Amino acid sequence: MSDMEKWPEIEKAATEKRRELVLQGSGVDKRISSCGGLPCSVYSLQLLNYLEVSQCPSLTEIRGEIQYLTNLQSLVLCRNKLTSVPDVIGILKSLKVLDLSVNNLKGLPEGIIQLKELNTLNVSCNFLEALPDGLNQCTKLSTINVSKNQITAFPPDLFSERLDLLSTLVASDNSIQELSGEIYKLSALKVLDVSNNRLSEIPSDLSDCPKLKEINFKGNKLSDKRLEKMVNGCQTKSILEYLRGKGRGRQGEEGDADKKKKQQRKKKGKVAEEQDEVEELNKMVVRVLHVSEAPTALTVKVSAEVKDVRPYLVCCLVRGMNLKAGNSLKRFLMAQTKLHDDLCGRRTVATIATHDAQLVKSPLVYDVKPPTQLKIVPLGRKELTAVELIRQLHLEADELRKQKKRQNVTGLHKYLQLLEGKSLYPCLVDAEGDVISFPPITNSEKTKIKKTTKELLIEVTSSTSLQTCKDVMDALII
Repeated sequence: MSDMEKWPEIEKAATEKRRELVLQGSGVDKRISSCGGLPCSVYSLQLLNYLEVSQCPSLTEIRGEIQYLTNLQSLVLCRNKLTSVPDVIGILKSLKVLDLSVNNLKGLPEGIIQLKELNTLNVSCNFLEALPDGLNQCTKLSTINVSKNQITAFPPDLFSERLDLLSTLVASDNSIQELSGEIYKLSALKVLDVSNNRLSEIPSDLSDCPKLKEINFKGNKLSDKRLEKMVNGCQTKSILEYLRGKGRGRQGEEGDADKKKKQQRKKKGKVAEEQDEVEELNKMVVRVLHVSEAPTALTVKVSAEVKDVRPYLVCCLVRGMNLKAGNSLKRFLMAQTKLHDDLCGRRTVATIATHDAQLVKSPLVYDVKPPTQLKIVPLGRKELTAVELIRQLHLEADELRKQKKRQNVTGLHKYLQLLEGKSLYPCLVDAEGDVISFPPITNSEKTKIKKTTKELLIEVTSSTSLQTCKDVMDALII
């Protein structure tokens, strides 16, 4: 019996020349245990751009043959028992998302620094004691999550001007003893979480990060007790102002070289600071809308169950839309599609859905439902359960492949495998109990936008991070 006969998912991916493969859960874990690992056949699927193997405690290693999957853009190997990852992972030059969270890794391969397209690195919940030197060579990094490890220090070259896209750095629950003042070089940094470490000082240079919006230093025994009190109150703006004041207080003790260096830094950050002011004003407007007590205010409640399915959601209301002129609607939908392909990693990282806000019945609930109970009227279709819809989409995809003799198909069919193996599906439900969105598959005909739409409700969901949702939303609004 061949590998593929034992593994129908792999056989199907091979015969249908699929781009995505998801292997997860107890059934897969039993086969991995009996085979002593993943079968060799999985490494022959050279068309794959998305591979996920998760929730398999019997998976302790990934073979070097992973190097043959050169088209991979997303590699998700979370919630297994991996003890190592081969250095040849650096050959995967197209890789944008690498998720090795919740494993037994004590170290990362040096090959990671060769991943020039890498956007998201998640190695949280392992036993790492250090990060490899040279991560600043991954110049497209936007998110790094190293929380819940045993790291004692950041590599010095991590705080580099080369990482000018790094917006989120999460390193909570480690043993980090010092935060370098060079952190100001991360000009795009918006979120910094180093809670529950062993820091005694916070460098005043942190206040020179022009875009910093969210910091968390809780759980550190700081020598400055006033600062520690502010930290425990999560007062980001106040903390930065306090650090800025401390920096000024030390200016008299600085030498000429230090003063000159600081002046150059301020000059270089002037443009970023001006952009930051505009961003801050926009944020103020969003806050006013958010805390509005008007009876017509649109609200979204989030159920606790989505945490284990698709935990991150960001919503936004855009008023005063004019989609009547020329090809405005078409151009807007094309922009959304482009974001799906690029920033959203072809929907593997995040998914966008748009609704006519005037057709939405508030309050909304972001919830989960079993596939057989989730009912929706998909765009251009009659009401179906999620099971029926996905079965129908699979059949249509197969038929289209046969008709056009194509290796793959366009549209939603590419993303069906993202839900395989899940017992619950995420959904956005309106006040009448109707599902208006079923990410990452489709939204509802009920709230479909048209040329007459004047108010948009935009939702961005992700299983990766909240910051990813925010970044995608920002890009769409722009």
